[in-house]
Amino acid sequence: MSKKIINSSQAPAPIGPYSQAIEVNGLLFISGQIALDPHNGELVMYSIETETKQVMQNLQAILNEAGLSFSHVVKTGIFLSDMSHFGTVNTVYATYFSSDFPARETVQVAGLPRGVNVEISMIASRG
Repeated sequence: MSKKIINSSQAPAPIGPYSQAIEVNGLLFISGQIALDPHNGELVMYSIETETKQVMQNLQAILNEAGLSFSHVVKTGIFLSDMSHFGTVNTVYATYFSSDFPARETVQVAGLPRGVNVEISMIASRG
């Protein structure tokens, strides 16, 4: 097994001992992303909509660094601080996919890093 670490300067640097993404055997495993602006390290939390857009832009930057796009995503995990955000997050999320939506789970959790409201992780495939 050979694994390749993927890091994009257009996504926030990891805030712990992990990589933005790891590619192995044609699969890209993207660590959960929160609404950190990669250019200044500040959280983008004006609304749940802007927060979700920043998360998706961070994911897109990592996919792009690996030479992939949202069309390659096969699985996502969405973690919310409150299920009342589900509708808005789902609406923003849907704008990044055109068809053949990935498998997904959405769960409410007791807490997320830095007090954010949404974190999203992804798995993409070159196949």
